[in-house]
Amino acid sequence: MKSEHRQHINIGICGLGTVGGGTVTILQDNSEQLSRRLGCTLRVSHVASRTLHMDLDTQQIKTSNDIFAVANDPEVDILVETIGGIDIALKLVLQAIDNGKHVVTANKALIAEHGNEIFALAKAKGVVVSYESSVAGGIPIIKALREGLAANRIEWLAGIINGTGNFILTEMATKQRDFDEVLAQAQELGYAEADPRFDVEGIDAAHKLTIMASIAFGIPLQFESTFTEGISRITPADISYAKELGYAIKHLGIARVTKQGVEMRVHPTLVSLNTLIANVDGVMNAVLVKGHAIGTSLYSGPGAGAGATASSVVADIMDIARGLNVGAADLGMPALAFAELDADLPIVPIEDIECEFYLRLSALD
Repeated sequence: MKSEHRQHINIGICGLGTVGGGTVTILQDNSEQLSRRLGCTLRVSHVASRTLHMDLDTQQIKTSNDIFAVANDPEVDILVETIGGIDIALKLVLQAIDNGKHVVTANKALIAEHGNEIFALAKAKGVVVSYESSVAGGIPIIKALREGLAANRIEWLAGIINGTGNFILTEMATKQRDFDEVLAQAQELGYAEADPRFDVEGIDAAHKLTIMASIAFGIPLQFESTFTEGISRITPADISYAKELGYAIKHLGIARVTKQGVEMRVHPTLVSLNTLIANVDGVMNAVLVKGHAIGTSLYSGPGAGAGATASSVVADIMDIARGLNVGAADLGMPALAFAELDADLPIVPIEDIECEFYLRLSALD
């Protein structure tokens, strides 16, 4: 990798939706501050999207409706993938890596389901794949796990990592409303998709938990082994009884190391009202992490939205840009916390996990 100082680093962005458009906005509006921090200019040189944002200034940017043109553009140093989905995004990312480009992605499904393949190619090509924005939006939880808590053995982590589900449970709890009614409101507000299954059935949270567990415990990504249960069967009565017992119901992603192996599970959970995470409401996200040295720490903030997620995208771009300017020899390690992954550490099936349960029975006396 070249070690000479570079005046400009060229960014190619694929997808100009909420996150891609937000990324362009931050890079343009905050360009002077970013340049002062880096000592070089981050220049959006090429964008590709099916439709171009009318609010974005693209006069000085090469534009295209072909995302693969960005991956094949020799001037692009860092490709940002914000198109979503899996199949086309995977082809795009692999093409960019094969062309020697660094990649930043906000695509949690892509990383959770195909990260092992992507990272292997990135390591072979000596490039970086960064994905801070794929988990918990604007909360720098990946950076915290990989760097800030690097001295710790992570014992467990638990998080509210889907804002849609948290919004629904908060509305049900505070206003005694039924699930279906609140889901319809979440869709009207744009918090939930027309097909809300990924959010309310826990698939989105399972993608994010898979990524965090891999970083925390040094294991390969194993999305298919993550137990997933949604919130669609929760009723206002459940929430009311839980409150009487001193608990809130939160939809948590939980990962824990035990003598049997690693637990990875997403499901509704009773959380003591005395804890900070029980009071994280609305669309906010929060992650608790227990390290053997530091103890328990909490990371909370907005888990979605143009500004929050794009903030993490730009932070990843800046990390790569710093490495390019100092010729960091270890940039080929694609944002993992372990140089060697433990492929032999088993994932504990949900049937073998022991924990306390809340059980509500309706019966004729």
